[in-house]
Amino acid sequence: MIAGKHKFVLPLIVTVLILVTLRCAQEEKNFTFWIGGAPQEVDYWEKLVGEFEQNTGYRVQVIRQPTDSDQRRQGLVISLEAKQPDPDIFLMDVIWIGQFADSKWLQSFNPFMGADSSSTKPFFQRVLKLVDWYGDSLYALPVYVDGGLLYYRTDLLQKYGYPGPPTTWDELLQYSLAIQPKERNSNPNFNGFVWQGAQYEGLVCDFLEFTASNGGGIMIDNKIQLDYPPNIPALQFMQDLIHKYKISPPNTYTEMKEEQVRRAFQQGNALFERNWPYAWKLHQSKGSPVRGKVGISALPHFAGGESASTLGGWHIGISRYSDVKDRAWRFVRFITSYQAQKKLVLNLGWNPGREDVYRDPEVLKTLPHLSRLHDVFQHAVARPNLPYYSQASDVIQRYANSCLAGDISASAALQKMQTEIEEITKIYGQK
Repeated sequence: MIAGKHKFVLPLIVTVLILVTLRCAQEEKNFTFWIGGAPQEVDYWEKLVGEFEQNTGYRVQVIRQPTDSDQRRQGLVISLEAKQPDPDIFLMDVIWIGQFADSKWLQSFNPFMGADSSSTKPFFQRVLKLVDWYGDSLYALPVYVDGGLLYYRTDLLQKYGYPGPPTTWDELLQYSLAIQPKERNSNPNFNGFVWQGAQYEGLVCDFLEFTASNGGGIMIDNKIQLDYPPNIPALQFMQDLIHKYKISPPNTYTEMKEEQVRRAFQQGNALFERNWPYAWKLHQSKGSPVRGKVGISALPHFAGGESASTLGGWHIGISRYSDVKDRAWRFVRFITSYQAQKKLVLNLGWNPGREDVYRDPEVLKTLPHLSRLHDVFQHAVARPNLPYYSQASDVIQRYANSCLAGDISASAALQKMQTEIEEITKIYGQK
């Protein structure tokens, strides 16, 4: 009887041990990916993660972050400061990468790439140089690339005899001054040009585009140089668009953010609009008053300058504290692969971080405007990749907005920006 019992117990023990071993192995393959955004975006990300799991056998836990960008950043900062092993992988706004890398929260990609740098060739090299490299290490790869664009009413330019969009700010001004009063006869809410002027991060993006298109900017020769001669007429022009020329509405500096600008243009209340690529799909949506009447081009520049588009977007990184870095790197390679990037653009309208996807016949047939975006991204300018960028941004927002309100001159605003950011630099140190 005892021998008979052992005959059944031993296989049972072996089976249990095998199941436990398999369970441990399965749990060992678990890692976490933090992703935020609109609900439909996160839903698709989960579908994409499912494909990765099916192909590799790994299990990825998708943690949904808030839609709000600042809340997403705060959640990551709390976890990374505490040196938690989760999240293993996450997406970062371009302006976070400098702080995260300087804080030593990010895993360098260099050990995974080794001496072979060819794996980065498909990506926008300008984008990698501007934000993903920090020091001698590559800390992120672009998943979604964004940049400022000029939207314009093709029907109105044709109606009044203009052959195409303006290439200089003076041309934009002249077109607006000529067309705005005529259109106001039937639409008193019509303005020549709408853009982001409220006191928030979007104003820094617009400020950088105006100043960089005049040969200025925020960083010159790797130094903060806001009190810089070319910046003065650029900021003054921004103020004049509202108060002197009156082609931009009075609420530009109080209310105008991306969606307020987008709605004004989409409702037929503007000739020109500065916005991000996301607005294209909405302008062309069913029921849009401007559907089929919109064109996009690079933003104008000042005489002697070049068009500038502030770089935006989301980049993927690995936590330095992850305990599954090799598997995380495999996930990064999957997400930044040609096929995954193509799926993201076709399903979410995300502009790929890889240049080669912009030449894909299916992509161009579905989204022909992407060919224009590729050219714009080649001339992207980046906000400073500084560990104390958020503090510097607050200063620029405050004084630029005061200038737009007419409370301070352009020259005085730039001087105050320079002084305060120099003080911030002393506290945090500049690398």
